[in-house]
Amino acid sequence: MKFTIITLFPEFFDCLNNYSVIGRAIKNQKIQVETINLRDFSVSSYGQVDDKPYGGGIGMLIKPDVAVNAIEFAKKNALKNHKVILLSPSETRFNQKIAEAYSALDELIIFCAHYEGVDERVKEYLDEIVSLGDFVVSGGETAAISIIDASARLNKGVLGKDESSHDESFSTTCGRNCLEYPQYTRPAEFRGKKVPDVLISGDHKKIESWKKSQVKKIS
Repeated sequence: MKFTIITLFPEFFDCLNNYSVIGRAIKNQKIQVETINLRDFSVSSYGQVDDKPYGGGIGMLIKPDVAVNAIEFAKKNALKNHKVILLSPSETRFNQKIAEAYSALDELIIFCAHYEGVDERVKEYLDEIVSLGDFVVSGGETAAISIIDASARLNKGVLGKDESSHDESFSTTCGRNCLEYPQYTRPAEFRGKKVPDVLISGDHKKIESWKKSQVKKIS
């Protein structure tokens, strides 16, 4: 799977090369992460990518010509099965189900907005607008890393064992609205708190039953 990120700050994503699971996946060529510098598509001799909004208001907007030029460049070079998403406050909140859908793509093109966002006319060149939640950050770069991580780890061979993602919170096996069961490791007793007896009983049937009973449903 390939991730292409349109951003004003390509260097922000250098950390992924050294980051745990994602770093190993890049090194082992399980996924690709490429960046496109939004400033390369400025139509101004000064490299301007933003401008003041019509009607007034605080802040600046990414210009439509700059944004669309970058998106069209990314799409022209994209793999066949791809989507273009914008990270911005929206009604569509990113979740595990969306991560699973993205993991089935050949390529995910992520546009990282900055300043006050993008000109409204850019949105017709997108497939989806996705939000991480009801809060505002300075740019889409931090959100992009979360989406890359959540989607990439569902690709075959990215995790040490592909089964590792099957019983996680929000997974198909665990349940869309469920949190994974509690887990314990050695020592068997820590500061007076003991591991549940069933987990050290050796009875796999009872252990599986206990795990299912401990899954927590959330609203």
